[in-house]
Amino acid sequence: MISGTSRDGVDAVLAAFPAGQPQLRAALCLPYPPDLAARLERLVADGRRPAAADLPPLDAEIAGHFAAAAQRLLREAGVAAASVRAIGSHGQTVWHEPGGPHPESIQLGSPALIAQQTGICTVGDFRRADIAAGGQGAPLAPLLHRALFRPASGTRAVLNLGGIANVSIIDREGGVIGFDTGPANCLLDAWIRRHRGEALDRDGAWAAGGSVDPLLLQTLLADPYFGPRGPKSTGIEYFNLAWLQPLLRRSRPGDHPLTPADVQATLAELTAATVADAIRPFAPADILVCGGGVHNGDLLRRMRRRLPDSPLRSTAAAGLDPDWVEGVLFAWLARERMAGRPQDTRRITGAREAVLLGSVFEPVAVR
Repeated sequence: MISGTSRDGVDAVLAAFPAGQPQLRAALCLPYPPDLAARLERLVADGRRPAAADLPPLDAEIAGHFAAAAQRLLREAGVAAASVRAIGSHGQTVWHEPGGPHPESIQLGSPALIAQQTGICTVGDFRRADIAAGGQGAPLAPLLHRALFRPASGTRAVLNLGGIANVSIIDREGGVIGFDTGPANCLLDAWIRRHRGEALDRDGAWAAGGSVDPLLLQTLLADPYFGPRGPKSTGIEYFNLAWLQPLLRRSRPGDHPLTPADVQATLAELTAATVADAIRPFAPADILVCGGGVHNGDLLRRMRRRLPDSPLRSTAAAGLDPDWVEGVLFAWLARERMAGRPQDTRRITGAREAVLLGSVFEPVAVR
């Protein structure tokens, strides 16, 4: 289970692993109640570390929502909780600062409470050990991408378009590197919420109706995050409207503001440009795409124009529904943790050594 940087709800999948490969049995998304979604939005909107006093109540409430998602999924699938070996729960990220003086990444949704409410062993807190080993703690998706999408020849890119975009570059020997390229949907979602009161730009229709402003795009691309290749990771605590507003003013001084639709088009082009700039040096034979952005036709068209030599296609073409790849990731990571297998993230997160990812929480029997 995971709720990503778009914070729209909990994605939950039920997966089995015959011969080590995931078999998706059922999946659902349980949206956050409006009040909880609004409180999460206020918590992260200004790009500052949340106050410590605000975290415990949300931690418990989000854990309850994750537990409800697991229970509903099992009911709909007709599967008993006793048949589930473990839940892998990523939780809800509300702060990610692995490069600060006190590196940390905060996910809410207590795995101990999930274990207690579901009666199922729960693996959570997946980032802490990696950060303790000097890594970024993210992205973790390249570990699954390597296991599932290794090419028979050449090099393949796997691109996840959530709130933030991350890319995995995989060679035929199974070598993988990965990093966050920057914003995918987070700025697009925030801008359309502010100006049209809509949760997302469906199929990129609003962005497609605007015009890219070259000066604004150049100003946005000058951000130092886009320079180094990686390891690196980021989140909405960095790429948010507080990041965008001063850059808007700098690029459009005086009495000539851009229309909101033109800003949206430019933000879509920013995502396409930064993704393409990150992938192009590797010259992959193809690019598999997953995450919510796979449904944004305008965004994919912009990427295809910038990457004409690397065909883009959904991970569905390789056997896994693009909407559930990240859910399967945390089921797979839970399986790996229960088996006691360390994960080598040195070329992904920059960790010094392979580590066990995740902590195990067993439900406590009530006597």
